[in-house]
Amino acid sequence: MDFAELGLSEKTIKAITEAGITTPTTVQADVIPSILAGKDVFTIAPARCGKTCSYVLPLIDIISRHEAKNILIITAGSKQSVSVSDRFAVFNKYHEITESTVTDSQESIDEEANVIIASPNLLVDLMKEGKVDLSTVDILVIDDINLIKKIHQLKSLQTVLEALPADKQNIIFTNRRSKETQMILDQILQAPDEIKVDKNKEEEAVQSDVEPKKVEDIKKVQEVKSEKKAHENPHDYEAVSLMKRYRTFGRQTPEFLLTKIDLAEEE
Repeated sequence: MDFAELGLSEKTIKAITEAGITTPTTVQADVIPSILAGKDVFTIAPARCGKTCSYVLPLIDIISRHEAKNILIITAGSKQSVSVSDRFAVFNKYHEITESTVTDSQESIDEEANVIIASPNLLVDLMKEGKVDLSTVDILVIDDINLIKKIHQLKSLQTVLEALPADKQNIIFTNRRSKETQMILDQILQAPDEIKVDKNKEEEAVQSDVEPKKVEDIKKVQEVKSEKKAHENPHDYEAVSLMKRYRTFGRQTPEFLLTKIDLAEEE
């Protein structure tokens, strides 16, 4: 099976091929068609099986077709958020809207996709400060609900879920079932496609799921880390570097929320 058979667009497949990925992993082959079909998905999958790309790739196509505008991806922390957002940037590269097809009108800006990637604790803080509105989310992704439980953020996750609309697509991943997480799943999933990936698939994506970076990108990250060390600025320079390197989904960069502090302004 190849990525074209899963229903992905030519533009997305071109970016996948350039990243050196030729064959979908088991979880990608099972999950991608269900997401593209708009179904709720519940997946039990081990680490390193290509889970992140199994939802990032179809979401890129869904956004490019203007089938969803507001997407919330809940991760366990900023490290996972950066990993997810970098994959969006890499695999979305051929969907970018050119300068000539976009105006600066408010209408055009309003039509841009809004992708929020954050941990439950961060989202709760932002909600308390009135900095994020989750009432119009079209698609919810929970990257690993069991990991969120392990780091004691289930209470915050519950608070976030209560702020979300009932009518949305839900895409939930876990590495194992538990009583605590099952109670939450029963509240939000609507007759989901249930997908289970065997433990022996754990190392399936060791090569294909490694973060694809160009040489110049690596140099930029190194420069950012050096700048951080030299100036001891409290901003998350890894996040700033990401924002500077890519402009995804047209000229408007999605709203990646990676840390508890504001991103530094570009110079």
